[in-house]
Amino acid sequence: MKNRILALAAVFAVAACGAAEEPQAPAGPAKLTVWIMDGSVTEDLLKTFETTYEGAHQGVDLDIQIQAWDGIGERVTAALASTDAPDVIEVGNTQVAQYAASGGVTDLTAKVADLKGEDWLPGLAQPGNIDGKQYGVPWYAANRVVVYNKDLFAAAGIKEPPKTRDEWLNITAKLNKGGNQGIYLTGQTWYALAGFIWDEGGDLAVQENGKWKGALDTPQALAGMDFYKRLQALGKGPKDADEANPPQHEVFAHGKVAQIIAVPGVAARVLEVDAKLKDKMGFFPIPGKTADKPGTVFTGGSDLIIPVASKHQDEAYELVKALAGEQFQTDLAKAMSFVPNRTSLSGVLSGDEGTAAMAEGAAVGRATPNTPNWAAVEATSVIKQYMTAVLTGADPATEAKKVSETITTTLNSGS
Repeated sequence: MKNRILALAAVFAVAACGAAEEPQAPAGPAKLTVWIMDGSVTEDLLKTFETTYEGAHQGVDLDIQIQAWDGIGERVTAALASTDAPDVIEVGNTQVAQYAASGGVTDLTAKVADLKGEDWLPGLAQPGNIDGKQYGVPWYAANRVVVYNKDLFAAAGIKEPPKTRDEWLNITAKLNKGGNQGIYLTGQTWYALAGFIWDEGGDLAVQENGKWKGALDTPQALAGMDFYKRLQALGKGPKDADEANPPQHEVFAHGKVAQIIAVPGVAARVLEVDAKLKDKMGFFPIPGKTADKPGTVFTGGSDLIIPVASKHQDEAYELVKALAGEQFQTDLAKAMSFVPNRTSLSGVLSGDEGTAAMAEGAAVGRATPNTPNWAAVEATSVIKQYMTAVLTGADPATEAKKVSETITTTLNSGS
């Protein structure tokens, strides 16, 4: 026993001597590289957040890098495949499925409850959830509303915005007189069509037995297209173009269009053309089938992801938690007029008519089919072509069947 004690003492002495000879340097702060997209946050708000966060987290040093949207897909894809990826990346919400398919995005499913996921906007949370796993954390949302000319509404004796689709059609018909357009709606504004289809209980595509299937030929989707056709006919929008050709804000700025469907931020573009329209623009949510809730809208926006290659997983998560948390979401909404990621925070936008209308719609927002191949569907413009065909006299059922078959093939390519 004595020899054993002496042996152990010798071991401890050697260990202590080694520790004395090679002291360990204290670990430095974890440097977190964060990619934020240009236009998402003001410089002042980012700087304030960075200073406050680092002050509260002495072991963290934030390196926030602003990224341009142009070419971001290639840069994110390359980063996720590298061994030196950023720790947190802001991505477009409909891009999450594409990035998650690479295997380079951290699965945050176990963190959803901690992040108050039950309060997330459905249309913003859905794109980040792939096959039941949460890869993207909703950050902020933006969606379309109806922007209207208050003077034209008053001249037509319309005292308040419509609450239902039927009211919307009736009011728009009244506005469509005297050289004015009741609404300027192009033939290829397919995000608006998606909302009408969702309101009818349909979808753009559905997943069955592990395969995707185009769904524009269902009775529900055809009903949505029929409503679109009736609404579009109450204006003079081109049937073979989208809202960018010509830019609809320029058309609206001429003062002869009563309504357009756009994000509230379009008002600033209108004023660039004609500043006299200041205070003459109003906003209301896209009406639904019944007055108890607004119409379903496509919810655009951004998510936050953590690359698997991040060397600071725990610290990256805590940063995401802060950026997606109540305080920063409130600050971001006020600074940028975005809809926060939580339904319970919609009240922070109540002072602004446009963003309040947007928030009301966002509460029932949805997203495009959650598959990496949806981007390919958009790239082919097949939905736009289908809409133009129907609006120019083609049989809706026949055209819907053809476009659904094309979507089915595209979504299942490579699977």
